Amino acid sequence: MEKQNHSMVSEFILLGLTELRELQICFFLFFFVIYIAIVLGNLLIIFIVKLDPHLHSPMYFLLTISIWGCMTQMFFMHFFGGAEMTLLIAMAFDRYVAICKPLHYRTIMSHRLLSGFVILSWTIGFVHTMSQMVLTVNLPFCGPNVMDNIFCDLPLVIKLACVDTYTLEFFVIADSGLLSFICFILVLVSYTVILITVQQRPSGGLSKALSILSAHIIVVTLFFGPCIFIYVWPFNSFTGNKVLAVFYTVITPLLNPIIYTLRNQKMQGAMSKLQFQHVISTQNF
Repeated sequence: MEKQNHSMVSEFILLGLTELRELQICFFLFFFVIYIAIVLGNLLIIFIVKLDPHLHSPMYFLLTISIWGCMTQMFFMHFFGGAEMTLLIAMAFDRYVAICKPLHYRTIMSHRLLSGFVILSWTIGFVHTMSQMVLTVNLPFCGPNVMDNIFCDLPLVIKLACVDTYTLEFFVIADSGLLSFICFILVLVSYTVILITVQQRPSGGLSKALSILSAHIIVVTLFFGPCIFIYVWPFNSFTGNKVLAVFYTVITPLLNPIIYTLRNQKMQGAMSKLQFQHVISTQNF
């Protein structure tokens, strides 16, 4: 390993989406409004669930930055990402039992099994992120420190190290890429089994099953698609696609309050009920 006479860097520089001041202001306002909508949408869900006792039961359970700040960001991103992938599989299994074996749902989806799913998801997320971070935090960064992206991620950070990272790059591909791909395939297989099972029934519930699963399939595709592309695509040709970053930070989180408010009948009923109670209380006052 050839030593290079460079001073060690202590921070990375994120270029963001653009360097034009006018576009920076436009992007800031645009994404700020979206983030506010995301926060308010999720707070609305929490508020409604808190006030309506009928919703207390589980519904389908389940831009400079310092080096250590960058490492912390990557740790939590892969920690929550790995946990979410496992939870999506658990949610797919939950929907399979609810749709294909409704009479046995409470027996199969017991609190013990649900607790096991949660513990397993956090365990996989922790193991997933630690297996990569223990190798990344010790990398020497003594050369370039500019990442053409809006957040830190392993492929870009590894490329900035001033040592040969060929082995580490393929380890990251095997770790993150295969985890994303396998989880994605398992979720799709579970939904396919659900649709085939429903189609074979004489009751004709295929359209209803499609209505229930369509929104979740879209979210799963938007979540896993960019992730698979980032970690399966060869490192030497990856250019830090900012569109994929926007999917993670804006599009996918925005879909959560939309699905669980606008498309969920129980949430709609609870919102109408609370609105009616508010109108009655206002009139009485």
